[in-house]
Amino acid sequence: MNKPVDKVDKGGAEAAGRTSRRAPPKSARRRSRELAMQGLYEWLLGGADAKTVEAHIQEMDGFSKCDRAHFDALLHQGIDQASALDAVLARHVDRSTKLLSPVEHAILMVGVYELMNCLEVPYRVAINEAVELAKTFGGTDGHRYVNGVLDKCAAELRTVEIGSAPPRRASAPRSEPPESA
Repeated sequence: MNKPVDKVDKGGAEAAGRTSRRAPPKSARRRSRELAMQGLYEWLLGGADAKTVEAHIQEMDGFSKCDRAHFDALLHQGIDQASALDAVLARHVDRSTKLLSPVEHAILMVGVYELMNCLEVPYRVAINEAVELAKTFGGTDGHRYVNGVLDKCAAELRTVEIGSAPPRRASAPRSEPPESA
């Protein structure tokens, strides 16, 4: 018996009750964060100058699809401001920044850089993007650590924005029947 033409075998995904979905394409900003984080990671490990690191990153797949201006700021200014970024991080991490995993350190540098210098990026977006980087590149629970540290950094660096932000949605309290008097 022939398979219908409009059905495509997806390696058993349909047979197992799952549908095969493609991940949505990455935004240019997300791609620039990923590439800058990888560049900062290389810089943290090898200590090469920013131009050398950038040359390596430019050879990576997908570089042409990144937000070039944002990548340049994250990488070059991240390296130039590394001591200032680490000073902020040092107030909110549980150990010296030199003892952090280099992957998580690079991710935290991207997040703190955005919190300090990219005021057009809402603080929740900066934190969420760093958490997504940690989920992709970091250790098992690294995303939780990154989230906790950046929450504390945001409270320090974005006090006005956090103070004016609408509260996060909480589940509605259950209404109790009125007490009889």
